Amino acid sequence: MVTQVAKGNGYVTAFKAVVVLNTLSVLAQAVTAGQLMSGGGAGSHGMGALAVHVLGLLQLVAAVLLWRPGRGPGWPALVGLAVLLLGFLQSALGGSGVLAVHVPLGMTLFGLSVWLLVWAWRPQ
Repeated sequence: MVTQVAKGNGYVTAFKAVVVLNTLSVLAQAVTAGQLMSGGGAGSHGMGALAVHVLGLLQLVAAVLLWRPGRGPGWPALVGLAVLLLGFLQSALGGSGVLAVHVPLGMTLFGLSVWLLVWAWRPQ
C-alpha cells in the first residue's frame, strides 16, 4: 500500500503525475482509433503510440522508484511493466493490421491504466 510511504514523498507525487499522463495518452489513442475507423486520424494515432511508449516507460520507472527506495508496494511496477509491453505489442499488431487482437488489447491496456490511476489517487 502507498500508506507505507510518507504522504509528502516525491515518489508518490511523480507516480501520480505520470499515471495521469499515461492514462490520458491511452484515452487519446482510443479517440484517434475511432477517428481512424471513420477514415481519418492515422497520423494522430501513430504519434499517440509514441506518447504511450514514452509515458509507459516513465510510469514503470516511477513505479519502481515508488517501490524500492520509496518503500511502497511492488505490484504497480509489475502492472507498469505490463502496460509498457502491451503498448509495444499494440504497435506491432496495429501496424500489421491484426485488428481482431489490437482492439481488445487496447481495451486491456486502458483498463490497466485506469486501475493504476484509481489506485494512485484513492484516499489513503
